[in-house]
Amino acid sequence: MNDPAATPATPAPAGTSAAAEPGSTPAPAAARRPRVRAPELTGKGGWLNTGGEQLSLTELRGKIVIVDFWTFCCINCLHVLDELRELEERHAETVVVVGVHSPKFVHEAEHAAVVDAVERYGVEHPVLDDPELATWKQYAVRAWPTLVVVDPEGYVVAQHAGEGHVHAIERLVEQLEAEHGAKGTLRRGEGLGAPPAVAGGVPPEPVATDLRFPGKILALPDGGFLVSDTTRHQLVELAADGESVVRRIGDGERGLSDGGPGTARFNEPQGMALLPDGAVLVADTVNHALRRLDLASGAVETVAGTGEQWWQGAPTEGAAREIALSSPWDLAYFADRVWIAMAGVHQLWTYDPESGAVGVAAGTTNEGLVDGPADQAWFAQPSGLAVSPDGTRLWVADSETSALRWVEADGAGAFAVRTAVGTGLFDFGHRDGPAGQALLQHPLGVTALPGGTSRDGVPGGGSVAVCDTYNHALRHYDPATGEVGTLATDLREPSDAVLATGGEVVVVESARHRLTRLRLPEDAVRVEGAAHRTRRAATEVAPGTLRLDVVFQAPPGQKLDTRYGPSTRLLVSATPPELLAEGEGADTALLREVRLAGAEGTEGVLHVSAMAASCDEEGEYPACHMHQQDWGVPVRLTAGGADRLPLVLAGLDEGAEGAESAEGDGV
Repeated sequence: MNDPAATPATPAPAGTSAAAEPGSTPAPAAARRPRVRAPELTGKGGWLNTGGEQLSLTELRGKIVIVDFWTFCCINCLHVLDELRELEERHAETVVVVGVHSPKFVHEAEHAAVVDAVERYGVEHPVLDDPELATWKQYAVRAWPTLVVVDPEGYVVAQHAGEGHVHAIERLVEQLEAEHGAKGTLRRGEGLGAPPAVAGGVPPEPVATDLRFPGKILALPDGGFLVSDTTRHQLVELAADGESVVRRIGDGERGLSDGGPGTARFNEPQGMALLPDGAVLVADTVNHALRRLDLASGAVETVAGTGEQWWQGAPTEGAAREIALSSPWDLAYFADRVWIAMAGVHQLWTYDPESGAVGVAAGTTNEGLVDGPADQAWFAQPSGLAVSPDGTRLWVADSETSALRWVEADGAGAFAVRTAVGTGLFDFGHRDGPAGQALLQHPLGVTALPGGTSRDGVPGGGSVAVCDTYNHALRHYDPATGEVGTLATDLREPSDAVLATGGEVVVVESARHRLTRLRLPEDAVRVEGAAHRTRRAATEVAPGTLRLDVVFQAPPGQKLDTRYGPSTRLLVSATPPELLAEGEGADTALLREVRLAGAEGTEGVLHVSAMAASCDEEGEYPACHMHQQDWGVPVRLTAGGADRLPLVLAGLDEGAEGAESAEGDGV
């Protein structure tokens, strides 16, 4: 997907995907924006970051409101939080950002977990906790993340699915400032403040701890541990007891700068790997970079990444400092390379410390669960890596599919991807037993345990412990038996674990801000547990012909980029594949008729990936922008169901108001 392709077009009227010929003059913004009143913001969980006040759109009249539908499991939502920070600062007098937390997983519907997430990710604007998705349904949202812009008079003027749209939203904000400033409907002045992240007043100060929402852990050669203290933007070296602080690496401020332990800066660091030369490589997640830590001196050096996020069409291999990365979350040394769980683009990349090169190793950037040759496999936010004791398997915690997967050589010099536990984006829970029926819930870490072989005696097995993060459990998978069990419960969002001397496991309890030492039981407990499906309802569609309509309108001041050929691309597939009788594959038009096969009541998922490239209309060297979103839409074949499925990439679809909501995981 590095070569965007599409039928040339210019901005279309709302609700369409085609438009006038290139070079035509678009209608004035005010004339082409439909007048759709923004539904009120309601959520059973109440408000955070308002000091206990209940907000309403009526109270925000006169402000430009950006409503951010997000959920804290979603890496793309976290990207948008970072993208919005500068816009919020630059337009503090006219803009109010309101987050609407709309959970995918059962754990994310817990109010305490939302409170933790708001602190963990430094969210300072008001957040509505909407565990029952009331506001999501009112706005007919179909994907995480989705941004909706409401003008000072309370009307929806734009909707954007996915990330990377803040440049377009800022242009719209400037246009709205001018338009409503002239009309006298814009209310200037400092927006809402950022009181503590709780409803009902000021909470007590957090208990002082040495860690705050730690992410990953690395066992050091001297018996101690290195922990990524993610929310404090530091690395913390602990003694062998897992409690005594030896030193801190990083000054604790968000940033990207090299230097000694007291001056270097990180931005929400996560995974770490020990290199053959004894240094430590760090996944500096929000900086989209890899950093090298010299354990002797504490000096930090950037070795990969440009500090900017990778976007579709950018190079995918080359000199490490010249290639952009996207939210590297964990690292492992496997097959003579450092493998990178590139959560932001649903891929695995590699870094070669000897040559200083990076490149894609597995995954297509499509989000989902597809096994096979590495270059054809699909992942969904891989977040944890571990190498089997014999070095033949790389285990992967694939968080958004709630799956445990592995990578291994295919015998012909290439790699293949396989799945041990997990079925896809929508099924999760806590259920033990045969791996084909077992369920996890958004695992973030995996730890290889010593000994053992896989089923039928094939080398490369060895059992693994899985940090089953949203089930607050440590799970166990044994390739020799194909069974999944539970090793420990009552952990709070475990995000990683390592083996310690004496056969114990040290677990990072991220939401309890501590490390917990466990002695593994002789046998894992079997939990029948519960099975869940993602909370989005399936969209009822009619069997036969379905019109997929991706709505895209170039932002104000931009036009579709046709200099190098078509500027849009649409890729469609389905799970199960037989659901889609016609219409699979890639093409350049954002409108496609597909044919769905199956009896009434048949269910499945339509996977739709859309891209569009736009450039600024003015300037000698106009800036260009890539718009991309992946949707996974659960559908149910029903007589009398819809024969059109609109998916808004950017713009507005007038026919979507009040439509039934469906699921979409964003890219």
